[in-house]
Amino acid sequence: MPENAAEVTAAGIARLAGVGRAAVSNWRRRHSDFPQPVGGTETSPSFALTEVERWLRDQGKLAEVPLRERVWQELSGDSAGTATALVRAGCVLLLVRDRPTRWRYLAAAPDDRLAELLPTALGEVLAPRFGDRMESAVHSPSARELLPSVPMLRNVAELAAELGALQAFEFLLGRHLDANPRQYTLTPPEAAALMAALADPVAPDGAPAGKATVLDPAAGAGALLCAVPHAGVLHAQDAAPELAALAGLRLALHTDAEVRARAGDTLRADAFPRLAVDAVLCHPPFNERNWGHDELAYDPRWEYGFPARTESELAWVQHALARLRPGGTAVLLMPPAAASRRSGRRVRADLLRRGALRAVVALPAGAAPPYGIPLHLWVLRKPVAGERPSPELLLVDTAELSAGGGRDGVDWATVHTTVLDAWQPFDRRGTAEEQPGVSRALPVVELLDDDVDLAPARHLPPPAAANGTAELALVRERLAGTLTLTAELAPSEALFTTGNEAAGAAPAHRLTTTVGELARAGALVLYTGGAGTTAEATSAMPGADGAPAPVPVLTEHDLLTGRAPSGLLPDGTPEEPVRIEEGDVVVPVLGGGAVARVVDGAMAGAALGRNLQLLRPDPAALDPWFLAGFLRGTANTRQASSYASTATRLDARRLQLPRLPLADQRRYGERFRALAAFEEALRLAGQLGEQLVQGMYDGLADGSVGM
Repeated sequence: MPENAAEVTAAGIARLAGVGRAAVSNWRRRHSDFPQPVGGTETSPSFALTEVERWLRDQGKLAEVPLRERVWQELSGDSAGTATALVRAGCVLLLVRDRPTRWRYLAAAPDDRLAELLPTALGEVLAPRFGDRMESAVHSPSARELLPSVPMLRNVAELAAELGALQAFEFLLGRHLDANPRQYTLTPPEAAALMAALADPVAPDGAPAGKATVLDPAAGAGALLCAVPHAGVLHAQDAAPELAALAGLRLALHTDAEVRARAGDTLRADAFPRLAVDAVLCHPPFNERNWGHDELAYDPRWEYGFPARTESELAWVQHALARLRPGGTAVLLMPPAAASRRSGRRVRADLLRRGALRAVVALPAGAAPPYGIPLHLWVLRKPVAGERPSPELLLVDTAELSAGGGRDGVDWATVHTTVLDAWQPFDRRGTAEEQPGVSRALPVVELLDDDVDLAPARHLPPPAAANGTAELALVRERLAGTLTLTAELAPSEALFTTGNEAAGAAPAHRLTTTVGELARAGALVLYTGGAGTTAEATSAMPGADGAPAPVPVLTEHDLLTGRAPSGLLPDGTPEEPVRIEEGDVVVPVLGGGAVARVVDGAMAGAALGRNLQLLRPDPAALDPWFLAGFLRGTANTRQASSYASTATRLDARRLQLPRLPLADQRRYGERFRALAAFEEALRLAGQLGEQLVQGMYDGLADGSVGM
């Protein structure tokens, strides 16, 4: 094998061939000619990409490797490491986009000559975008560093011709981030859009439009600054040099603004010590004990009090304020404990007294990592000399705007509307009308007690159950109607006495087939949902006016709860999503397969989300309701499931079906359809019952419901 040839793991082989990792393990055991490992470890070996491709083609398991997969495998197997290779790829993509003619001239040269010419060409593109080479996190590699990566870089440029430079970089960056979930803490695009809207970066009076300056001192992959719609200069700093470079390149490909990307520990080694920007956006690391408490005791940034060792988040808050111009706005994503820990009460109190803290917003659990807790947004404003501090603090609680919790349960459309409808009037007038249980402008003096507890839930009791009694009466009426319908849809007693004879079914010992066999015979097609499709859908997101309608996505949570598609396909997704059609059957990958849903006309057209499998039956061979019904059999799903330490995984190809004529399938299908209607009525009755019971508890407790 040539030195520095690209390598691929078993997971990569599975992705290339469109199979599970278990299939790759079987190939290695059953085929003596399967390529031998060339690296990795005994438990996670790697193989030569070219040898794997050749074997797959010879076996008829691969017609052609998609370009994006080839590029990713080459990049992830680069001898310099994936992150470094991705930085080099980003530099070349910027050259391809900004100076396509120059790239075509360079690409005509042989590899060694291209490696010699690239550093100069890249320097000419990078310098105007990133400024001082000595300080910038993004700089041109040397010819010696580039030479082993030249074949990969050529393919990266080819991928840009296919997808576009930005989309190619987003695809490769997304793969890298997905492959290292524990290494990176990512800010979801919906949370980033909300934070950017709250900051609303505007340059000082008299400056031309689009000249606002924005800083993210813990930039990560650059998601927050990518959400800023217009800016003149974007400043980014991150402690990881390669991540700082990736963020800078991502911003340069996203926007025409000047980008100043720096590497370094922001609190210990601020790269922008004399900066005064119009806005700061920040998702700081949480619960850091080693943030520099001992060596930074006399730092001038602690204008509002020296943070305790356990209050690293309050150090980031004060750093953000120190880097704002007077009147500038900062928005930070904060853990909820920062609003109430006693060790931080003195700093919180001074932020309130001087009018620097303007709003605290409680988000639903699942809005951003860590996804299990409801995080807060703090909105801060740098005080202007001579102006009186704001006498009120805005508190907003959106923690209940979720449907079941988790990443897929956040109603982002309502969250955005609720938060901005409360913040924008408060920002203009300094006060706002109270929305019971949702938002309230609270006098600062009421918060300056021994605890200085700023958690919105403590100061925003839920609204009275009455809007009350009329709504509860309506819920009771709907519940009564649903219970009547449930009784009508319940399976008849005759089904439990006549058994198989009533259904006209075959005897109990019947011939069976599997989904895998049906797929090979062409009776159905099996698809797997893609990545990047779990964000909440909305047509009212900031910046959506006039934009194409978002692509809805059926998420795993939608499938399990029986609701309509609620996801949104992110902008710039390079892969064409799988679109569901009427008559398709969707089952979950995880959880043992307790659900199988037949797609109706209202759901058709949505994209298939991650962790879902779709079975598309040929209507001339398979009835979809018959298919869905048998897929839900307990014994069936049990034998088709595999068990890991944390989850049960369903292999849809192993699910079994009886071999029956289409007419008999349809008779079964009608019974299964009736059961599905009964199940839906039970689900609705349960939801209405819970709503009525909780409303009665609340009403009796607050006196809005009589004894």
